[in-house]
Amino acid sequence: MTTKSAAAAARATVYGYPRQGRDRELKKAIEGYWKGRVTADALRSTAAELRRTNWRQLAGAGVHEVPTGDFSYYDHVLDTTVMVGAIPARHREAVAADALDGYFAMARGTQDVAPLEMTKWFDTNYHYLVPELGPDTVFAADSAKQVAELAEALALGLTARPVLVGPVTYLLLAKPAPGVPADFDPLTLLDRLLPVYAEVLADLRAAGAEWVQLDEPALVQDRTPADLNAAARAYRDLSALTDRPKLLVASYFDRLGDALPVLAKAPVEGLALDFTGPAAANLEGLAAVGGLPGKRLVAGVVDGRNIWVNDLEKSLSVLGTLLGLADRVDVSASSSLLHVPLDAAAEKDVDPQILRWLSFAKQKTTEITTLAKGLARGTDAIAGELAANRAALASRANSPITRNPAVRARTGAVTDADARRSQPYAERAAAQRAHLGLPLLPTTTIGSFPQTGELRTARADLRAGRIDTAGYEERIRTEIQEVVSYQEKAGVDVLVHGEPERNDMVQYFAEQLDGYLATQHGWVQSYGTRYVRPPVLAGDISRPEPMTVRWTSYAQSLTAKPVKGMLTGPVTMLAWSFVRDDQPLGETARQVALALRDEVADLEAAGTSVIQVDEPALRETLPLRAADRPAYLAWATEAFRLATSGVRPDTQVHTHMCYAEFGDIVQAIDDLDADVISLEAARSHMQVARELAAHGYPREAGPGVWDIHSPRVPSAEEAADLLRTGLEAIPAERLWVNPDCGLKTRAWPETRASLENLVAAARTVREELSGS
Repeated sequence: MTTKSAAAAARATVYGYPRQGRDRELKKAIEGYWKGRVTADALRSTAAELRRTNWRQLAGAGVHEVPTGDFSYYDHVLDTTVMVGAIPARHREAVAADALDGYFAMARGTQDVAPLEMTKWFDTNYHYLVPELGPDTVFAADSAKQVAELAEALALGLTARPVLVGPVTYLLLAKPAPGVPADFDPLTLLDRLLPVYAEVLADLRAAGAEWVQLDEPALVQDRTPADLNAAARAYRDLSALTDRPKLLVASYFDRLGDALPVLAKAPVEGLALDFTGPAAANLEGLAAVGGLPGKRLVAGVVDGRNIWVNDLEKSLSVLGTLLGLADRVDVSASSSLLHVPLDAAAEKDVDPQILRWLSFAKQKTTEITTLAKGLARGTDAIAGELAANRAALASRANSPITRNPAVRARTGAVTDADARRSQPYAERAAAQRAHLGLPLLPTTTIGSFPQTGELRTARADLRAGRIDTAGYEERIRTEIQEVVSYQEKAGVDVLVHGEPERNDMVQYFAEQLDGYLATQHGWVQSYGTRYVRPPVLAGDISRPEPMTVRWTSYAQSLTAKPVKGMLTGPVTMLAWSFVRDDQPLGETARQVALALRDEVADLEAAGTSVIQVDEPALRETLPLRAADRPAYLAWATEAFRLATSGVRPDTQVHTHMCYAEFGDIVQAIDDLDADVISLEAARSHMQVARELAAHGYPREAGPGVWDIHSPRVPSAEEAADLLRTGLEAIPAERLWVNPDCGLKTRAWPETRASLENLVAAARTVREELSGS
């Protein structure tokens, strides 16, 4: 039963929604604009229609208050940079000349101007553009986007709530601009930034906003007293404004800890809190501070980051407890639904038994509105929904799909020795140098080469039956021949086969492993117009047969130079999938690691001397709270070693990481015991090389000298300069030369030019080192 006041208060809402559209219309329109095939007006029209579609879907499902401002052409943090006028000096001219082109220049760069640095949004696989700030930064309000999108929603007759990145999180995410001392603290700019937020809030109030949401997810991380004092001051000052809407401060992804009493005491009208996963501790924390008397609470009880059906009865129990802790309780997902696909109903090829376990953005919206209805009217009002939910949960718990006794027996038999190489690194390194015979500063790439339209067409033709398997494989062979031949002519030392047969570095393997489920329409934004389809870990994992040996061996048959075998590591296989929530992550990681161990053994047996097991998500998956990190890193590094430690000493094991803050995990990188690691470094100006040196990292490393997420072609001298900077931290005998990441998203013309400049840079610096 619920009270009459609860019935009046319980409403459904969300913090954000997938941006791309049912058929990724936004991606197609933006990329068409970049190529000159779509006009700016047409792009804006497509975007406006997608926003209207989203709002109508939400309202039609029973959402009482739709979000605005969460839609973005590229990234919502970049949108905030525009909103507060923090345009980097190098981009101001472009922004002044054309706001849209300048916006994309900040995101992607141009041939002459570097883009903003890009890194992971907390512990998700979404990437944001890092604000660049300094003591001379001058902020200026530009609320045009936020006001216009609010007006669009209100014109549809909807109740709408603008959603903005909060001022404290914005500053905590920022970095010192180029040329600014590294110890500059962007948070010192808070008093300069708050008047800009005040102006934006006044503009939104004038445009009809009753509430504005300010997202402060940075407060779920370990924060200093100075950080917490800044948050208290920010919301004291913003709350004191006379011309403003009501303020809803939101936080998500983890428990708030010491920040919870700060926000609870802030004179704002409401809080939006996560109550899923580790953030379930927010319930106890909220009770400990006496709740939120007189305030609105938006309760995130539906997981906004995973795709399993919600346990409605469990969520109702949490909501019932919360009713006594706030004046009004509304229901939401734990975070923006940006992090899940749009609609599970579009998956026509999924086993119907499994489909009933899945909940994408549309289904989560229904769960939220069902919970709001149950909270307001009582469980009798949703009896049918509760019965169907119980049946779906029982179906999953009891299904043989989820458990494989042979897999569980194998993981249970793993010993510590299975996760250790047979010889220490120094002995392995000597054996590998003798075996491989590589020059000083060896050059290589990360793995993938451009995925051309012809390759994508060939895959589509195979799926549609327009070509047979033989015809498709002939196209793959031709592509591998061209990639290998090009690398030999360019002078690359350690080659790759280019991965033309792979659709995605996780999905490709998931489709060949038992226990995984692939979707057809489960697209999720990674960054900009880059969308991925994370596979689903539905059951225990095993490898029925070799996955990569055939094409790697074929490439090796074309050259005398070493060709790397390319695999995706166990942590990344989890991080870029939708993982199980019915067993510990470490157990799932061990299952994946053993499947990969079999693949590594088969590659080595087939004559592959260099095997790269990529772990770009190792830092991304790092828990947001320091107290939770040792346990995670223990199983994560063990899983990598379990996958790679069965090889001979003269087989060289590589790994790769990109677009993350590596300083937090240098010890973990060391603990992987890989022989060579390649890392993103171009946008951060070799920062990771200095971090490795400060740690005393003893193995070989390739900090990237080519930013592949920008279309610009770095000159040979620019790459050589980065190499020289890298040599200040890493000895030449341990330094590799490579791009930041794979080349899948790049076009062939820029790939050829950039790779040839990279090889030329390595040659130049080798000559300098030899004195010739």
